[in-house]
Amino acid sequence: MRFAMAGLLIAGTGSAFGCLSRPIAENKPRSTSTIVERLTQSSVDKIDLLLAIDNSGSMADKQAILATAIPDLVEGLVNPRCIHRDGVMTTTVASPNTPCPQDYKREFEPVKDIHIGIISSSLGGHGAGACQASTSASNVDMAHLLARSDENSDVNDLPTYLNLGFLAWDPDQKLDGEPETPDQNDGEADIGPNDSNADLNNTTLVGALTAMVEGTGQTGCGFEAQLESVYRFLVDPEPYATISIDADQNIVVTGEDAVVKKQRADFMRPSSLLAIIMLTDENDCSIREEGKNYLVADTTPSFRLWRPRSECATNPGDKCCRSCSQKQDGCSPDPTCTGTDGNTARLSKEEDPVNSRCWDQKRRFGFDFLYPIDRYRRAFTEAQIPNRRGELVPNPIFSDPNPDDLDSNVRDPGLVFFAGIVGVPWQDIARQNADGQPDLLNGLNQDGEPVGGFKNSDELSAPVAGAASTWELILGDPATYQAPKDPFMVESMTPRSGMNPITGDAIVGPQATGWNGINGREYTIPADSTGDLQYACIFDLPQAAVKTCDGAATSCDCRAVGGQPIDNPLCRPDAGNDQEDPAPRSTTQIKAKAYPGLRELQLIRELGPQGIVGSVCPRQLERAGDADYGYRPAIGAIIDRLKTVLGGQCLPRTLTPDTEQQVSCLILEARNSQGQCNCNDPRKLGRLDVTGDHTAAKDEVLSLDIAKASGWDCVCEIQQLEGDGAVACRTSVSDDIDVHGWCYVDPSIRLGEASIVADCPSTEQRKIRFTGQGEAQQGATLFITCSGE
Repeated sequence: MRFAMAGLLIAGTGSAFGCLSRPIAENKPRSTSTIVERLTQSSVDKIDLLLAIDNSGSMADKQAILATAIPDLVEGLVNPRCIHRDGVMTTTVASPNTPCPQDYKREFEPVKDIHIGIISSSLGGHGAGACQASTSASNVDMAHLLARSDENSDVNDLPTYLNLGFLAWDPDQKLDGEPETPDQNDGEADIGPNDSNADLNNTTLVGALTAMVEGTGQTGCGFEAQLESVYRFLVDPEPYATISIDADQNIVVTGEDAVVKKQRADFMRPSSLLAIIMLTDENDCSIREEGKNYLVADTTPSFRLWRPRSECATNPGDKCCRSCSQKQDGCSPDPTCTGTDGNTARLSKEEDPVNSRCWDQKRRFGFDFLYPIDRYRRAFTEAQIPNRRGELVPNPIFSDPNPDDLDSNVRDPGLVFFAGIVGVPWQDIARQNADGQPDLLNGLNQDGEPVGGFKNSDELSAPVAGAASTWELILGDPATYQAPKDPFMVESMTPRSGMNPITGDAIVGPQATGWNGINGREYTIPADSTGDLQYACIFDLPQAAVKTCDGAATSCDCRAVGGQPIDNPLCRPDAGNDQEDPAPRSTTQIKAKAYPGLRELQLIRELGPQGIVGSVCPRQLERAGDADYGYRPAIGAIIDRLKTVLGGQCLPRTLTPDTEQQVSCLILEARNSQGQCNCNDPRKLGRLDVTGDHTAAKDEVLSLDIAKASGWDCVCEIQQLEGDGAVACRTSVSDDIDVHGWCYVDPSIRLGEASIVADCPSTEQRKIRFTGQGEAQQGATLFITCSGE
């Protein structure tokens, strides 16, 4: 049994972990307790929000939908709802500085310091000749911040905060150091749609961000490095400046990209909540920039990759599943590895179309050319990461890039969130109603409440439709090369079969008559094309986005290839032809597509509660005011998850107080005091020295990696209130209470005022409340452990 091994770092206040999955026995606090759930008790005062947007072909329609969701995203963070003390009624007010009506309070404090930036998925050809800047300026964005009005521009021409490439939300006009007085060094003060004289610029946050999203474009590299672009911008300790191929035909990277490192330092504050929102309609293709991995991006018309050994077809995990071009030590000779010309056998054009190389690589090629997902899991969770030479170095996400400034805190992994709006049928990840049907409006959450929206981490891990979890349906088991149980999520160039386990929608073959509500139907991928995969899901384009795929059209899926009749479900049926008929179909595109986003989903699963999933295929685009319109459910899922940090986490389980109404919990505060540690400081009441049995817990805290990175030299116990102080803590609805410490509030057992927990779900209306100077100090991290079995 161990003390908490991590905490949540909250800039300006603090946060804590709690062991709250079962009732706690009535005995004194001790350090040998199991920590099983996070508990956030205070608000974040700043957010760094990175939008990672796929800018390859077919993304313009999705970027346009994301642009319509920008108001929801912005309003949800900067101007949260007001909730009535009854916990049921809600209302909104005009601005983050407008107080809530009487008997209402914010579901969390408005965030008044936000950086918002955009990067694309294009890192060039990773050493290959593909995706040159001379072909498109968007091909080689190299994870630099984007604020361009046109995808063909190689410069940022949209206004940003101090021309740094990102936006800064600053309604109090305090970034220049003098609050309430607009200055040219202050950020944006207007949400939108209209500009005011609250700041010195002529833009709004919603307007500026919408223009930046739409300007990302869709002429970027087709080898989309969605995950590596995020890694390069936020994490890579040595982002390379140049990449080339040496005399031995191996990748060589040299130098460091000063632009990325400068932008990272300006954008990412060490004590902020860091949220990454990824929008993409394809699987990640983050090619390893080492060895000869660039070959997978070699689009020379005559070049084909080498054939894999025969073991790969049945078991990619077999030790002998490798490329025929590799050494065959320890494996019996494979006759299929020798071509008719006596050389190492290569795949045919039909087996290896150049634009479809970033899926199921081990089975198809005997070799995985991509970075492992664990690279990105470590990036978002661990204090140290390997550099180019494999040496462990500080992770920039969990470091202080400028020790000389006033922000000396270090972010904890609990303040890093990754959300993916990716290729997965919305029906698979939506909450289900009482009839077991996917329902984004009235689907039931894990507490049986009809809240709609997408499943959270716990719900995704729960059994569904005969499977162990939703993850088993949409992802399968990548570690053992087990395909998803939903056939719509299986990557394939050839038509698939089967039915969706949740909805019962059956796959419709190319030659069959029929239609399903997920991807319409499979289609015939022309043998002489550059390649394609069957779709995970499709959706109707708005009328204004319908396009004719003539010779001048770009990123269009309804061109005739090789004179064959088109049977693509994205295309309008020919005149007189029913939608359900297989062919012919016209060259007018009326629907948009998405492919299975398996690598993005794998990372989201690995991140557990820090991962959030939404579908890039919207439920509907007709009724803009409805909760299931566009990407509103995805944005809602993101806001709901961030609220657990922004507003404080309610307790899912009851604590058992003793006869003195005390609970058996110990709360410790860890911080960097710059050598001035004093737990009995009269200027900061409500703290005690850590003594006796509790010193073991203190030692555990100080042994954490995050403790070393943060320079913690001070651990104090925050005092549990007693007597009249505890009564005031539990009953006063005002936040201005002259008692210092913490108390347990649980109206269900007549322990406190119901309005204090009114913002909690009906099944979690209990909290640990901090009052007065008992609130965590600037940059502190709180740990909570409660005794019990």
